[in-house]
Amino acid sequence: MPEYKNWFEVKKVKDYLYCIRENLEKVDPRYYTHYTNIFLLIGSEKALLIDTGSGVEPLKPVIESIIDKQELIVVNTHGHFDHIGCNSEFDKVFIHKIEASFISNPVNVSNLKDSPEEIAKNYESKNYIIEPPNSVIPIDEEHTFDLGDFEIKVIHTPGHSPGSISLLTSRGDLFPGDLAHYGSLFLPHKKRFGTVLESLSKLIDLLNKGDAKEVYPAHGRFPVGKDLLEEEYKGIKNIEKLWDQKQKDRFLRSWIIKDENFKYIISRF
Repeated sequence: MPEYKNWFEVKKVKDYLYCIRENLEKVDPRYYTHYTNIFLLIGSEKALLIDTGSGVEPLKPVIESIIDKQELIVVNTHGHFDHIGCNSEFDKVFIHKIEASFISNPVNVSNLKDSPEEIAKNYESKNYIIEPPNSVIPIDEEHTFDLGDFEIKVIHTPGHSPGSISLLTSRGDLFPGDLAHYGSLFLPHKKRFGTVLESLSKLIDLLNKGDAKEVYPAHGRFPVGKDLLEEEYKGIKNIEKLWDQKQKDRFLRSWIIKDENFKYIISRF
C-alpha cells in the first residue's frame, strides 16, 4: 500500500467528487483544527483540485492514483500554509489576484518548529519553507473553469483573508474554503467583520436561489447546508456581546471567543 495512505484519507463522495482529508491537528494542534478537506472534482475532460494541503506528505501521487493521466487544474482558495503546502508538486496554480504574489514566493513556516507533533518534523528537510509552483495564475470574480460536462465558477469571498474565494459548480456544489465551517473559525480584526458578513450573505443568497445546494467546507464535516452560514452570520453579529469573555492566544496572536457552535479566533491586529 502506498505510504500516503498512512496520512491521507481518501473518500469518494460522488461519482465526480473526491475528498482527500488530512488531520491538521497532527501537524500542529495549536491551530485548533482537526481535519482539512482537499477536494477533487472530475469532469469528462478535465479535473480540478481545490487546495493542496499542508505539505507534510506528497499529495500528487494521491491525485494521480485517482485521475490517471487526465489534465488537472489546481486552485488555491487562499494562501494559508495548510492550503498551499504541496503547490510546488504542480506546474501551475490558480489563486485570486490579491494573493497571487504571496504564493509566488517561498512561504516560511518556521513557526511549526515548535509543534509537539512528530510529523511536523517533515518540514525540516525543506528548511521550513513551502516552495512556490512554477507558475501562479491570478484569477478574479466570475472566472470559470470548464471541466467538460460541468463548470466551476469563482466567487470572491474575502474575510478569512483578502483574496479568499469560494467555488460553485454548475451542479450546485459550493466550496467556501475557510470562510465557513463548523469548529474553529479564523476571523480578521473585528473592525473588518463587515467583510466576512458580506461574503456570507453572498453565499446564503446563492443557497436561497437554489444555485447552490450543498456546502463543502475546507475544514470539518461535510456536506452541510445553509444552516452553517446562517449560524456563523448570527454568531459573528453577536460576538460583541461575548467580548468580555475573550482569551488571548499568544501563538496565534489572536483573541478566542466561544459560543455553542464555533470557536472564533479573532486577529488582534
